[in-house]
Amino acid sequence: MSKLGPRDRKVKILATTGPATADAEVLRALFRAGADAFRVNMSHGEHAMHAQTIANIRALEKEFNRPIAILADLQGPKLRVGQFADGKALIPHGAKFTFDRSSAPGDAMRVELPHPEIFDVIEVGQRLLVNDGKIRLRVTEVSADTIACKAEVGGVISDRKGVNVPDAEIPIPALTDKDRRDLAFAMEQGVDWIGLSFVQRPEDLVEARQLMAGPDGEKRGALCAKIEKPQAVRRLAEIIAEADGIMVARGDLGVELNPEEVPPLQKKIVNLTRLTGKPVIVATQMLESMIESPAPTRAEVSDVANAVYDGADAVMLSAETAAGAWPEEAVLMMDAIARQVEKSDDYKSRVRMLDTPPDATTADALAHACMTIADTVEITAIAVFTSSGSSARRVARERPAVPVMVLTPAMSVARRVALLWGAHAIATRDIGSFEEMVAKGKRMALRHGFAGEGARVAMMAGVPFGQAGATNLVHIVRVQGDELEDYAAD
Repeated sequence: MSKLGPRDRKVKILATTGPATADAEVLRALFRAGADAFRVNMSHGEHAMHAQTIANIRALEKEFNRPIAILADLQGPKLRVGQFADGKALIPHGAKFTFDRSSAPGDAMRVELPHPEIFDVIEVGQRLLVNDGKIRLRVTEVSADTIACKAEVGGVISDRKGVNVPDAEIPIPALTDKDRRDLAFAMEQGVDWIGLSFVQRPEDLVEARQLMAGPDGEKRGALCAKIEKPQAVRRLAEIIAEADGIMVARGDLGVELNPEEVPPLQKKIVNLTRLTGKPVIVATQMLESMIESPAPTRAEVSDVANAVYDGADAVMLSAETAAGAWPEEAVLMMDAIARQVEKSDDYKSRVRMLDTPPDATTADALAHACMTIADTVEITAIAVFTSSGSSARRVARERPAVPVMVLTPAMSVARRVALLWGAHAIATRDIGSFEEMVAKGKRMALRHGFAGEGARVAMMAGVPFGQAGATNLVHIVRVQGDELEDYAAD
């Protein structure tokens, strides 16, 4: 079994797999470089390729004895134009252009829009954005079969380019037939998180969660809602309540909103999600230039640093690791930025600028107490014994100054919390007594590099042991010299 010490940072790194990571050794290098979790993008590649990638990640888990989260990101409903007689056409600035239901090849005046749902809801004055917002059209007239527009920003439009409708809620399901097939595959493969794309309303998450359930209705995996539509922003609190985690998907969000709206919105999404204790991921174009360059721009470094200062649970690499020329270097750079930020003098105060008052529960009060203990007494870690992961989320929400060891008997829980801020997940047998809790907590702190001779560790658990939702105990222990000797002999 290979050795890998604890990460010297709290924020997690989520790396996207793809052609650049097809080789198992590249995945291994990314994990050693600092990747804590991997995203499998179901928009590209075949199931056989994804199955091999997932198998390679699980092999890393065994090699390093560390749970690794896998997020399968569904493509979601993509709205696209039809095809053109010449494969493409030029729409001049200020020109008229029409979308219609005719399957005839398009030209510089019109093209098919094979989505009747748009015709049903679009209104005069609303916008249609094509090719990631490079072409911007304003609707001037609507009929049952045509949508006439004026090009506010023209450009070249080509076959099957994507269409965004930022001003209307399109009554289409969040899951396509392809998504359902991909979701079934992901559940068969035992992935830990499902990323649901183009969420518009909290109801969009209901079908996905039903499809994720096991044969007997048991919960399998966790559901991450990707916030990339203005409609989702308008119902943000409801969506966060329904989801298990949130991703700030700044790519499509930046297409449908004005660029200057995205940074404050990112902070709002991060803060609202942090209040619930659910993990929040900041994604898209973080180190974009490293797709082709071995070094990022200073602006990209600042972007990553700001997400870390905001207290995001994870930062994500997309094409940088999926298809870039420098995947390992991208992870190393993100790791270096995060560690540098977290070592800064004002990091602790900045990451706690958000007030996260505990709920009126014993578990929340104890989680808050763990944070205060870490600030007051010199401890090296907080050991949280949990069967569901709920206690770990409560403690991580407080952003304590020391790492959080999450000890759980369920590997599925250990993998899911691998995306949680400050969490070091450990899958281990359950405890049955107070003495066993103390002994195991010390042993795990020693084994995983969180304690040495004389170190103190705070432990949080519930009595009676093994009963979910019964967190009612915080205890501080000190590692003695003879225990260190016993561990070394073991």
